[in-house]
Amino acid sequence: MANHDRQQTPVSHKRSVNENPRQVAVDVLVQVTQGSYSNLALNAALKDHHLSDRDVALCTQLVYGVLQHRLLLEFWLKPFVKRPNKVQPWVLALLETAVYQRELLSKIPDHAIFNETIALAKQRGHEGTRRFVTGVLHALANQGLTNVDTIKDPLTRLSVRYSVPMPWIQRLRVELGDAKAQRILTSLNQPAAQSIRINQAAGDRDAILTALHQSELMFSTSEVSGDGLRITKGHPVLSAAFQEGLFTIQDESAMLPVEALNVQPTDQVLDACAAPGGKTTQIAGYLDASAGGHVTGLDLYDQKVALIKDNAQRLHVADRISAIKLDARQANEHFNEASFDRILVDAPCSGIGLLRRKPEIRYAKTLADSQKLQQIQLEILDAVAPLVKKNGIIIYSTCTIVQAENDDVANAFVKSHPDFEFVTVSTTRHLKSQRTTPWLTIYPDDYRSDGFFICGFKRRD
Repeated sequence: MANHDRQQTPVSHKRSVNENPRQVAVDVLVQVTQGSYSNLALNAALKDHHLSDRDVALCTQLVYGVLQHRLLLEFWLKPFVKRPNKVQPWVLALLETAVYQRELLSKIPDHAIFNETIALAKQRGHEGTRRFVTGVLHALANQGLTNVDTIKDPLTRLSVRYSVPMPWIQRLRVELGDAKAQRILTSLNQPAAQSIRINQAAGDRDAILTALHQSELMFSTSEVSGDGLRITKGHPVLSAAFQEGLFTIQDESAMLPVEALNVQPTDQVLDACAAPGGKTTQIAGYLDASAGGHVTGLDLYDQKVALIKDNAQRLHVADRISAIKLDARQANEHFNEASFDRILVDAPCSGIGLLRRKPEIRYAKTLADSQKLQQIQLEILDAVAPLVKKNGIIIYSTCTIVQAENDDVANAFVKSHPDFEFVTVSTTRHLKSQRTTPWLTIYPDDYRSDGFFICGFKRRD
């Protein structure tokens, strides 16, 4: 299945291991295998290494490409790596990057892939490592790779082709039907759009857009969120505009729960599950501190509370944010009843809506996790329900797309709290305005943004 129409571009072998994008990618992949989040591990690695823009792009593509296609890559490598559990994790990751480049990228010639991969095996390992990697690469080049279509079971074939574990495929097909499940699966391995949120508190929108241009960032307006932009060129985190707090990195769908809150300048708001503070600072952008508007963000861990505070400082909204270490399930023991005009519960969830941006989640989370999380989600809603004022609004959101954590939680909450009723979720762009449900579900294939669920509850007068 190799693409042989490759550009014969020269490759330099004079780079040190530390500045080689392939080696950086391998290191990040190993960290993810050990439990790190791909986005955090990659961002930290890129800050620690001095890579060119071109090498940053290649490193990023290798990390996400291998993670997105890992089951497929393992399937292809299986005939050539007889005992993968005996192979060091970094060597497996190195082989996966090589197969990914050869089979799923089109602009890198075979000799470049082989030479770079073998050189890295020799530099980081020993002569035995070099011989092993060389043997695998030459064997797969000579023998070719097994065609996925030879897998007889249709569900196993889907699982391998899209690198999504079978239980998630089965759940999506049951809940959404074969056609929608297929569209979602196809979309998950497409590149994630890079998006930012303009900081309402940083000044005039036009002035911020001018500053983005001056930071050599190119962008388009988001079709999903009012304050969102899609970056089409440049590295936002490395820009002066980011350091100045003119924007923050945030997926377009993740901006929607705060839009649905309809925050007013004088509101008292509770963000019950706040870290790292993206939505907390978004809420704060709508508040007028001089008129008493304030948002309180909660998290379980000191280091995450510190993240909220750091983001508040960078985005110039520290005067209207309090960050507290507190389990949201104990919020009713800490705050007085009817203390808040608005409450956001962006609940801990399985994260299945993030598979494009955090592809490792598909291998780490299970359906059993989804059921356990449902209990936690309901406990948080139960705890914050008394804290919202009459006629006040609670927005419940998740970054997952399975009903156990979404529809089922929403219906169970209203059933057990007769003093609450559904309110129809509305967003700046009036997304899916013709839907029949009061809640809004964004699937990964809808707008190429993260999958999200947003539901509103109003406390009766």
